[in-house]
Amino acid sequence: MSAPAATSPSPTTASLAVKFLVAGVAGLALTALGYFLTGNHQGVALSYLVGIAYWTAVCIGMLLLVLIHHIVDAGWSTVIRRQFEHGLSAFKWLFVLFLPLLISAWLNPGLVWPWMDLTHVLHGGHGTVGSDVLYQKKASFLNLNMFTGMTVGFFVVWVWLSARLRKASFRQDADGDIKWTFMNRTTAAFGIPLTALALSFAAIYWMKSLEYHWFSTMYGVWFFANCIRAGLAFGMMITFWLCARGDYRGIFNTNQLHCLIALAFAFVVFWAYITFSQYFLIWNANVPEETFWYNIREHGDWVWVGMLLLFGHFFVPFLLWLSYRRKSTLGPALGISIWVAFIILVDLCYNILPALKDAHDDPLPFLSLNLLWVLTSVVGVGGVCVWAYLKSFPTARIIPIRDPRIVESLTHHEATAP
Repeated sequence: MSAPAATSPSPTTASLAVKFLVAGVAGLALTALGYFLTGNHQGVALSYLVGIAYWTAVCIGMLLLVLIHHIVDAGWSTVIRRQFEHGLSAFKWLFVLFLPLLISAWLNPGLVWPWMDLTHVLHGGHGTVGSDVLYQKKASFLNLNMFTGMTVGFFVVWVWLSARLRKASFRQDADGDIKWTFMNRTTAAFGIPLTALALSFAAIYWMKSLEYHWFSTMYGVWFFANCIRAGLAFGMMITFWLCARGDYRGIFNTNQLHCLIALAFAFVVFWAYITFSQYFLIWNANVPEETFWYNIREHGDWVWVGMLLLFGHFFVPFLLWLSYRRKSTLGPALGISIWVAFIILVDLCYNILPALKDAHDDPLPFLSLNLLWVLTSVVGVGGVCVWAYLKSFPTARIIPIRDPRIVESLTHHEATAP
């Protein structure tokens, strides 16, 4: 017997998609107005980069979770995998939304990434980018052609992998052929290293190169940790939404929730390990080319942002999720996940916005007007991403009904619904 067809969009889902699209367009329009009317071109552009980087991290996290699910042949996560697959539909729109940054890089080099303008005066007035020995040593990597080609390549990799995963998963709903499982397992085998390389180089090009003098061998791993945490946080939000709607009634149970949050808890510790290791190694070596990055973040209110990251990124979720109840009850798990999603945004601001300097070459305050453009950018890009998810949502069953591991997933420890 053939599988039931994918459901048509319910009025609730369709109207919700329209609302998010309207919110997204409004956020993007406000960001554009801020760019053209305030004259704060660099501030708005960097704030927009924060929004793009944040939602790209969410989608990369979802992509990695799907790839990891297939490579380890996981059982418990089968019922929630489909929602991550829907989330992958946002990648092509993220590429479209990144185009303004690429265009500005060609039309106004140095607006966002100072090294693109060889005549840009270095901080402190010590020469220009073109005469900087450190830049000259990196020029074969840090150049506009390479940046453009690599950025296009990142999105090609993410969009292509997402399309392969979604195609195999959705078609298996119709015919139940095991070949689609093997196809996704093969995709995961080469997709994981490809995604890892793409996200690492994206983090280096888009964020780390804003202050290209800085050296760090942990930066790609730091971004990876934030991607996974962001994907899990939004996965929890989607799960709560589906449970509240009743879609997951009789499908999602307490032990599946506990596994989802236990994985999120593990990456709380992983992020702390990576971040502490980077800071400790730089502090211990005391090399000026490395320490300056932290030194400029100890000016003004940025030092308090650093403290917020220390306690908010690690201690708050770590201590709260030590409790089994908070890992296995929807309400507390959702609240902590929302906090994690928020603190990841703060982390990206901490990495990007200090590139904006005042007349004394000090970072502009965190609590500045640029936070407004961060907000409009996050709402704008996020509205489009959520719209893409909601448009994809009705195109397939709520769960992969003919996946070989679906029965194992549905009966995971035979627990009751949370």
